[in-house]
Amino acid sequence: MLNQIRIVLVNTSHTGNIGSAARAMKTMGLSNLYLVDPVQAPDGKSSALAAGAGDVLASAKTVATLQEAVADCGLVVGTSARSRTHSWPMLEPRSCGRKMIAEVANYPVALVFGRENNGLTNEELQQCHFHVCIPANPEYSSLNLAAAVQTLCYEIRMAYLEAGEQGGESVPEYPLSDDLERFYTHLESTLQNTNFIVKNHPGVVMTKLRRLFNRARPEAQELNILRGILSSVDKSIKE
Repeated sequence: MLNQIRIVLVNTSHTGNIGSAARAMKTMGLSNLYLVDPVQAPDGKSSALAAGAGDVLASAKTVATLQEAVADCGLVVGTSARSRTHSWPMLEPRSCGRKMIAEVANYPVALVFGRENNGLTNEELQQCHFHVCIPANPEYSSLNLAAAVQTLCYEIRMAYLEAGEQGGESVPEYPLSDDLERFYTHLESTLQNTNFIVKNHPGVVMTKLRRLFNRARPEAQELNILRGILSSVDKSIKE
C-alpha cells in the first residue's frame, strides 16, 4: 500500500533537500519519489543527507512536468502555505493522511511539494484535487522542505497503521489525473465552440470551473457522463 504513495518534489533547488526528503520518506515506510524538473540532479550531497535511504534516492524518477508525474494518480494533494485568490478544497495534515490511505488501494496517489523559495505555482496547484497546509506557528511558519515531507509522511504512516487496526473503508472509483486533464481540455474546447469563452480572452472561467469540479470531485462514471454531454454538444454544433 505505501509503495503506491508518491512523493513529488517540484523544481527543487538544493540537492541536499532531495536526499533529506528521501530519508524522511524511508523512516515512514515510503519509497516512491518523483523529481519534477530539479534544478540539479541528485549528487554526492544528496547521497550524504539520504544516509541509509540511498535506495529511495537511487530509484527516484525524474520527469519534466507535474502533469507527467501524476498522470496515473487518482488523488493528488498539493502542499500550500499561503491563501490564493481562488481557494481550493483544503485538508489538514491528519485528514490528508487518512484520505490518501483510504484511496491508495484503488490507484496511485501523490503528495506534491513545491520549490523551497515559493512553493507551487497556481497552475500547478490547479492540477491537485486538494491542498494541504501544515498549521505551523503563524509568527514563524517557514518549514524546511525535508521537514514538511517528514511531517506529512508521518501523518500518512499514522493513518496506515490506524487503517490496519480498523480495516480499510471502501471509496468510490475516481478518475485518474490524466482523465481529468482530458476532460478539462474537452470542456474548454466545447465552451470556445459555443462562444461561451473567447479563446484570446478566456478570463478566469476555466480556473473557476476547475475549482468547481475539484470541489465536487466527480466519480469515474460521472466524468464519463460529463464527457458524453460535451460530445453531444459538439455533435449538435457540427450539425
